[in-house]
Amino acid sequence: MDRIEFKWTDGNNEAFQQFYIETEKYYSQIVGGVEKRAGFVPYNLSDTISDVLIAYINGKPVGCAGLKKYSDSDVEIKRVWVEAESRGQKIASRMMDFIEEKARQMNYKRAILQTRPIMLDAVGLYERRGYSLIDNYPPYDCLEGAICMALVL
Repeated sequence: MDRIEFKWTDGNNEAFQQFYIETEKYYSQIVGGVEKRAGFVPYNLSDTISDVLIAYINGKPVGCAGLKKYSDSDVEIKRVWVEAESRGQKIASRMMDFIEEKARQMNYKRAILQTRPIMLDAVGLYERRGYSLIDNYPPYDCLEGAICMALVL
């Protein structure tokens, strides 16, 4: 049986940097090219994400999720990702458990996030966890193709 572990780090972690590159390629591909999401990139730099959770299967990094302070009361969830070959094991859901608990421990009142409607698996995960659509918050209020969601912690 595979052993799944979760470890906290920060946005400078080497495994997280690799996931960042992979997710950038994926996001650009689903929207038809990097030029169509150029406005998103400055708000998603990996080293600005203070708290990062890495999921490992048998010692190999297979997923990530991060937290980034948005305001005194809101924390933004960033880069929830699980490698394709490791999906279907509830890793993203388990990472969200850890992420939300850490946000509560840090005394945030609400978790917010930005995604895209085309990312059906992500939207479904967030909806199942109780997240609901909110008005797009800055900087996503000016970026076409973004939707924002929130969960009161």
